[in-house]
Amino acid sequence: MKPSFTLKELSRQLDVPVQGDESTRIDGLATLKRAGPGQLSFLANPRYARQLADCQASALILHPDLASSVTVPCLLSRSPYVTYARASQLFALSADSAADNDLPVHASAVVSADARLGNNVSVGAQAVIEAGAVIGAGSRIGPGCVIGRDCRLGDNVTLYANVTLYHGVSLGDRCIVHASAVIGADGFGFAFDGERSVKIAQLGAVSIGADVEVGAGTCIDRGALDDTVIEDGVKIDNQVQIGHNCVVGAHTVICGCSALAGSTRIGRYCVIGGGVGITGHLSICDRVTVSAMSMVSQTIEKPGLYSSGTLLQESSVWKRNAVTLGKLSGLSKRVKKLEQVLPDEPAEPGKIK
Repeated sequence: MKPSFTLKELSRQLDVPVQGDESTRIDGLATLKRAGPGQLSFLANPRYARQLADCQASALILHPDLASSVTVPCLLSRSPYVTYARASQLFALSADSAADNDLPVHASAVVSADARLGNNVSVGAQAVIEAGAVIGAGSRIGPGCVIGRDCRLGDNVTLYANVTLYHGVSLGDRCIVHASAVIGADGFGFAFDGERSVKIAQLGAVSIGADVEVGAGTCIDRGALDDTVIEDGVKIDNQVQIGHNCVVGAHTVICGCSALAGSTRIGRYCVIGGGVGITGHLSICDRVTVSAMSMVSQTIEKPGLYSSGTLLQESSVWKRNAVTLGKLSGLSKRVKKLEQVLPDEPAEPGKIK
């Protein structure tokens, strides 16, 4: 059944006041440009304010300061984008509930007699749940998933198709793991004996807190001795690599294709941009943002925005600059020699020092 709410109902669930007709019915969400009757839109970026005049939405999520500029009903929020995010969850949950709540364990799934499933757990086709695994109430295990022995999943966890959890992995309540993610594979640990690499057995596990989301194709390796730890509220994009014994602080966001080498520690409320590389055995303090495609090779102890690499240029210009960059070491030596010859302080005008 398609979700539908009155503005009064949305106001109560989103904890924001209504301006205008509370009985206005909302059947979906849309952008300012594409919204039509029965839909709710929002303005979070002032750059799009000019689109308000032509918007056909039945209602809007707006900052109170803009409420007088429109005639349609509004949900007034000082953080319109956050309110929109919460509204999107209401519509998504309503759409999912009718289809998924009553799904049983599929006949082709293999569930160990020693596994424990909570109330209202659904298990998709050809999923495998091994001995000692515990699945919390209301969790949904997608088709083809593998949950290794002694894993622990909290309540209302969602695993999409073909997620693999190796043995001993734990996920907190309300975690979402997207398709083909692998959690708990061996960390990349080897000792070289002079002739060959000797594998170091990875004896730790992976411990993931509540409300964590893991993107499709992401890999989170288990610890060598201690666990790899992902704290509450962390959001990890697609195709991210997190090495063994990393610790990612609460509510940090890691964007797609980034890679954390082993034993990296990232603080709380950090943002790691897309394609960032972080070398191992270093720490990043709380509230650090690293811009896309940067390489982090040293510990960061002060909050702020950090970047590395060169900006995009025409190839001919970039090549000339690259040649100049290669000469910087020689230029630095020449400057030091000149400093030894030149006086320490400039002479006064008209005088010879």
